[in-house]
Amino acid sequence: MLALTTAAAMREADRRAIEDYKIPSITLMERASRAVAAAAIPYLARGGTAVALCGSGNNGGDGLGAAVELRRAGFPVRAVLAGSREHATPDWLEMEQRFAALGGAVEDFSPSALQGAVVVIDALFGVGLNRSVGGAALDAIEAVNAAGVPVVAADIASGVEADTGRILGAALRADATVTFSMAKPGHMVEPGCVNCGRLEITDIGIPAEVLSECERKAFALEDEDLLLPRRKALSHKGDYGKLLILGGSAGCTGAPTLCARAAVRSGAGLVYLGVPAPIYEITAVKNDEAMPFALEEGAGNALERLRGCSVCAAGPGLGRGAAAKALVSALLAEPWDGALVLDADALNALAERPDWRISRSGFTVLTPHEGEYARLGGTLGGDRIADARDFALRHGCALVLKGHRCLAAFPDGTVYVARPGNPGMAKGGSGDVLTGILAAMLGQFPGEEKRAVLTALELHALAGKLCREKLGEYAMTASDLIGALPEATKAITL
Repeated sequence: MLALTTAAAMREADRRAIEDYKIPSITLMERASRAVAAAAIPYLARGGTAVALCGSGNNGGDGLGAAVELRRAGFPVRAVLAGSREHATPDWLEMEQRFAALGGAVEDFSPSALQGAVVVIDALFGVGLNRSVGGAALDAIEAVNAAGVPVVAADIASGVEADTGRILGAALRADATVTFSMAKPGHMVEPGCVNCGRLEITDIGIPAEVLSECERKAFALEDEDLLLPRRKALSHKGDYGKLLILGGSAGCTGAPTLCARAAVRSGAGLVYLGVPAPIYEITAVKNDEAMPFALEEGAGNALERLRGCSVCAAGPGLGRGAAAKALVSALLAEPWDGALVLDADALNALAERPDWRISRSGFTVLTPHEGEYARLGGTLGGDRIADARDFALRHGCALVLKGHRCLAAFPDGTVYVARPGNPGMAKGGSGDVLTGILAAMLGQFPGEEKRAVLTALELHALAGKLCREKLGEYAMTASDLIGALPEATKAITL
């Protein structure tokens, strides 16, 4: 997993490296510059010019340093300033002198500077930006985006706020980003994550003990961070969780079935599916491996079944009537210490409870999309990681905030950014599939709830990736996600 840090923590790490460990600041810049130049070279393989688009701060110095490295290697490169020399840092001025010694000159930005460019090095702001972009920098960002030239960003795509992923007015769309020492939330959190392209983290020599102090209990999941163990030869279905799924209503028979099928495909031992009596026959026809039953008035038989299960997932297609609200209230009040997943209409029922807070003893996870999150009192549009952390702490539950990159926040204050999904998953039923996978993982990893939640997010994203590769983003469906789960689970099994 990648530990994420803030711009302030990274500035402090730089200061300590320079002052406490006596590493010259220009040495750090040289190392950063070489990494950025190396990322730009593949774009220059077939000819053309690189344009280093620089601000006047140290990030601009990284860009100028990259221009120096490219010129030394024999590549044509122009250095362009979108800012004021009056604010140039000492290291920036040193790199300008090195560029001049190689016959180069820093130009003021104009759109004509992009003519003949096959790659742009984005070194306008770096991670220190905390205000809306304007002036010459805004003109440069708009011109580069309009030109469609590949972009390699130094540290972070200009216009993306490093600590939050917010777009500060406008942002460059990078094809690749070379960041230094550690990843930042803006590389991983939407909307800014989509502007960063492929991320490369390069070591510029800041001591490991300094970097260890930069961690902020926020992490990003990477490939193979979460692996499924091989199953024991001596096993029975009770070893892999007894699940109860509660959902469905007239006109919404698909959601609970998708959830149940996903749970079965994700390895759950036993899956019971409780639905309202009017849709029981339809649901029974749709389910072979899961075991449907009709809910009684007052949900008494649901609670009876609940007591024999280790996990309950409630909400898919449940509806927003009085019966749904009563069922959710009963689940929250029941003295049962199994894992509870609340999704969809169960969240809507919860949102109508004044000053709600989860007080049950068992693990509880909420899985809202942004609209449901807002109804539950969650904050959107600012610092998603900090807001998700606050939500989990304040309400006494785990949170899976769904999106392009889902966030998982836990009551211990940790927050994880999942691998990205894709636009093909933006269809009805995808969330029901995630709920089924999540319930199945919780049943198979009792006492390891964090691992279960994160593994479910990994499987969901991987299934989406496999569907996109096979079917394309337009044609893939929620059922296709379930169909991809065998390959997804095999891919991450030890």
